[in-house]
Amino acid sequence: MSAFVSGQELSRRFYLEAVRPILDSAFPGLPHSAALLGRGSEVLGYDDEMSTDHNWEPRVLLFLQSKDDVEVLRAKVPSEFEGRKTEFSVHTLQSFIQQHLAFDLSQEIAPRDWLTFPEQRLRMITAGAVYHDEVGLEELRARFAYYPQDVWYYLLIAAWWRVHPEFNLVGRAGSVGDELGSGVIGAQLVDDLMHLCFLMEREYAPYSKWFGTAFSRLPCGPSLTPLLQQVLHAQTWQDRESALQTAYEAIATRHNSLEITPPVPLTVEQMWNRPFKVTWGDFPTALSAQIEDPLVKEIAARWPVGFIDQLREILWFPGDRERLLRLFD
Repeated sequence: MSAFVSGQELSRRFYLEAVRPILDSAFPGLPHSAALLGRGSEVLGYDDEMSTDHNWEPRVLLFLQSKDDVEVLRAKVPSEFEGRKTEFSVHTLQSFIQQHLAFDLSQEIAPRDWLTFPEQRLRMITAGAVYHDEVGLEELRARFAYYPQDVWYYLLIAAWWRVHPEFNLVGRAGSVGDELGSGVIGAQLVDDLMHLCFLMEREYAPYSKWFGTAFSRLPCGPSLTPLLQQVLHAQTWQDRESALQTAYEAIATRHNSLEITPPVPLTVEQMWNRPFKVTWGDFPTALSAQIEDPLVKEIAARWPVGFIDQLREILWFPGDRERLLRLFD
């Protein structure tokens, strides 16, 4: 068997050896960009031998200033390359972003737009590989590279609030003998803390299949992974609670090291004097004080729900974004 070649490398060869010669011959001097973006483990750089069993092919997205003569070009691109069927598509920058984000590139990106773009789609656009660029593809990717600062602060506020109200429930469920329920709550808190870490590292989180893999490659991933695994492996609510406190403290230290707010001290609370220990730092208040954009302030003044990826599980077509935007009106 031949050695595995990544999808990004295979698609690079497809562009250079099959697509580019056709462009140079049939459309000499045609300004274009070529890339591997969008769906697929290979775009994220996580593909392996198993990935090749379906929907894994030499693939190039060609970006033109207009779609004139597209059919002539399609007819000339080979249907196979290095023994695999090929996939070739032609876009303008606007048509690609409209397809994936339902957004008009001629407009400024408002806070409500950022909050209704699915995070994994933003990663699909900004990950991958660009093989050639003459029509502004890299500039486009830079525009969506990450949330603006005040939107970032708001999302951090929402992420911290997702953790705090649930923390004591690990002990409450366990105290009535429901270790399964306590474990489920602990696992959800691990998921929430991991999302918080993606935000702190200013990196879009991918979809579930590669969520843990991407987390392990964050700068904080190697040190936090064993702490979070202790939460998942705990057999009693007391051990689970203790492991969560340790993880929370480590992530709080990471927040303070960013120096985006004054240092936030930690306390251990026992809500309503119940025997459940909740570690707490008032990160939401510290972050709220840093927000300057009045539109973000207005959104943050309500209960902070964060981004809309959970709603996107129901309203997942890009065209559904218009309905989500109404939530901010």
